[in-house]
Amino acid sequence: MSKFEKLVEKSKKQWDNINNSKTPIIYLGTASCGKAAGADEVKDSILKTLKKHRLFARLIEVGCIGTCYLEPLMDISAFGNPRISYGNVDAEWAKKIIEKYLLKKDYHNLKLLGYFGEENSLNDVPRFFDQPMLKPQVRIVLKNCGFIDPESIEHYLANDGYQGLKNALEMSPDDVIKEVIESGIRGRGGAGFPTGKKWKLCRHTKSKIKYLICNADEGDPGAFMNRSLLEGDPHAVLEGILIAAYAIGASEGYIYIRAEYPLAIQKLKKAVKQMKKYNLLGNHILDSDFSFDIKFKEGAGAFVCGEETALIQSIEGKRGMPRTRPPFPAISGLYGKPTTINNVETLGTIPHILRNGSSWFKQFGVENNYGTK
Repeated sequence: MSKFEKLVEKSKKQWDNINNSKTPIIYLGTASCGKAAGADEVKDSILKTLKKHRLFARLIEVGCIGTCYLEPLMDISAFGNPRISYGNVDAEWAKKIIEKYLLKKDYHNLKLLGYFGEENSLNDVPRFFDQPMLKPQVRIVLKNCGFIDPESIEHYLANDGYQGLKNALEMSPDDVIKEVIESGIRGRGGAGFPTGKKWKLCRHTKSKIKYLICNADEGDPGAFMNRSLLEGDPHAVLEGILIAAYAIGASEGYIYIRAEYPLAIQKLKKAVKQMKKYNLLGNHILDSDFSFDIKFKEGAGAFVCGEETALIQSIEGKRGMPRTRPPFPAISGLYGKPTTINNVETLGTIPHILRNGSSWFKQFGVENNYGTK
């Protein structure tokens, strides 16, 4: 058994111990939307109430599950019941919920939204995902958001994390690109260019140095898909970066992220440190011939830097202005070297394709537009 397999096995045991423990678990949404709604005050109230009543419970801070308008979300799993969710909780309500549920074993409350689990688990409570906004969704990219601690690489590994990378490293780069082409995935940044074709062009451009850039600028007004994924499941994006870099032959990459995303930056930088600790970043990743490292570039909030050639200019220390194409970045990009630029969501989808296969991915969506977009 390899070091990686031992790590995965250990992580899954820890995950099972958490979920099968008799110790109550409190999940608190502390992504940007949760914090903006008062999640930090709710956290303080939870800890004070537990201490006051000498109650022991595990508090897990999670990312946004998608219903930002219900934040702060506070969920409890206890007494053999499914995880139950409470919405729009403030500090006072957090105290009431804990005292009523954990002391009196009564989960009924005005803030009760629903439970997570199979139908009819709790006959008197609706299912959380039966809400009109959530019911039609097929959650692939965001499947971990709201369920795992984004600051725990062990939580990610326990939920099939880095299995896509492991599979990719057992294939040739050209076979990885072929799999991505066959999946039909198109760039999620807006232009919709076939991802595999972009990789293939960069792969077959001759150069000793190539770059992979993750575009996390996301300057569109009201947009927060990228932020939600980076805050709630940063390792998913980082795994996609590694797979893309291996496929095109890059040894260095950048995450270009706007400085207005401080929480996402914090989560990413912590995740990168964890990756280095477990040989998932740096030299000879997972004992392979593949070596790769990541640098961060924080943008100053210029909307135009979401355009890939302007983004490249910004990384180079120049004014972020688009340039005419050709040459395309895949031929001449960062510092004049072949460069692939992918959106956060595109990279967050890639591990699922390498983990489950292109035919699995093509069961979603419509012809020529596969996936959940």
